[in-house]
Amino acid sequence: MNPLEKLVKALVRYMYYVAGTALVLMMVLTCVDIVLRLAVTLYAKHGWHFIENLQPIPGTYELVCFLGSTAAAFAMAHTLVESGHVAVSVVVRLFSERLQAVFQVVTSSLAFIFFGLLSWQSVVYAQKLERWGEVSMTLELPYYPFVYGLAFAAAAVCLVLLTMVISEGRKVVDK
Repeated sequence: MNPLEKLVKALVRYMYYVAGTALVLMMVLTCVDIVLRLAVTLYAKHGWHFIENLQPIPGTYELVCFLGSTAAAFAMAHTLVESGHVAVSVVVRLFSERLQAVFQVVTSSLAFIFFGLLSWQSVVYAQKLERWGEVSMTLELPYYPFVYGLAFAAAAVCLVLLTMVISEGRKVVDK
């Protein structure tokens, strides 16, 4: 494994932990909000005064949406490294190893272009959101940091794809 691959895998592992943390926070936030909503219902129905000060968490929906976008974006690169995505290779398996490597180089190159464009346009969009001061409705949290996070995650996917193109390109040249 070359130094670039080691660096990319370390970055992807860190991003995977961020995605996992976001997922756990989503779960905890949702569960706590449900319990607090139940407390409000019980107080209204039974008049239990020991729970009268409990209220649902304002902006739970917004926070779960932001955390969900973070979890999905930051898990993309790890999914690619672990080949966890859906791949249809019924026909490609019939070809020689060299031709399979050529297909991998071509598809990875196209994906690199796509995710490069996604990263670039996400930065452009985040800059516009920042300039316009766009915020969420309830908590008034700015949107742009999460769009920058998507841009970063897409750039990380580009790095993974670049390492794949290099390693598969070596197979094409060597065989």
